[in-house]
Amino acid sequence: MAPPLPDTTGRPNVDHETVAGFGDEWSRFDQTTLSAAEYDELFAQYFGIFPWEALPAGAAGMDVGCGSGRWARGVAPRVGHLHLVDASAEALAVARRALAGQGNCAFHLGSAGQLPFATGSLDFGYSLGVLHHVPDTEAALRECVRCLKPGAPFLVYLYYAFDNRPAWFRTVWQASDLVRRTTSRLPMPLRYAASQVMASTVYWPLATAARVGRRAGLDTSHWPLHYYADRSFYTMRTDALDRFGTRLEQRFTRAQVGSMLQDAGLADIRFSEHMPFWCAVGRKRG
Repeated sequence: MAPPLPDTTGRPNVDHETVAGFGDEWSRFDQTTLSAAEYDELFAQYFGIFPWEALPAGAAGMDVGCGSGRWARGVAPRVGHLHLVDASAEALAVARRALAGQGNCAFHLGSAGQLPFATGSLDFGYSLGVLHHVPDTEAALRECVRCLKPGAPFLVYLYYAFDNRPAWFRTVWQASDLVRRTTSRLPMPLRYAASQVMASTVYWPLATAARVGRRAGLDTSHWPLHYYADRSFYTMRTDALDRFGTRLEQRFTRAQVGSMLQDAGLADIRFSEHMPFWCAVGRKRG
């Protein structure tokens, strides 16, 4: 087992305001009220391309930026040992509660800037929705891959730059990003309140319209927020806070993600062809 991780949250590859925001988010939305069906569907969307069959018996791996521990809930029962790392003490406390029934989890306070594992020591790793929120995403990817054994898989989800969307869609996003740049700088109670207004007045109406349109036989795949047509309002509320309450956000094209993963030392890179974009997996080169 790896040694406990020292607190490295003061290192350069951390944005403290962003970390504090996620501590607040996961304290409010610990994901325990998600239905089993919705959780399983979300888990499958992210982990559908993960090569579970390639893991050795008793595999040990890492969850980088574990947040509430929601993904670890699905991973821990499938592996030998799982290390959960997060830069937020508040988020880590939520994850500890969520995984209290799992005896094969270890929890580490720290960041992707310096992980506590020896080079080439782990059988797998993943980081979902995290590394686009650190100042240097490429450096964080290299640090994650450093910890893996040759041939070990690493799964990552990075926000996409709408490179597979029409120009008008990107224009709509740019307008919404102006709102995010304002709301994410509000005090946390106001940030939360603003995000919940967005969930009620933007996410829910557009998701409902997409659901109704799809039932009417329309192609809603390019409608804004159509992804939430089958999601619960709880998920919309969570993601609205994530989207409009986070100060540091970076977005990447598919080509950029592929290039960064290759430069980090991964090969055999595969992308998921469905939302959320971009989700990709690769294996550490020998």
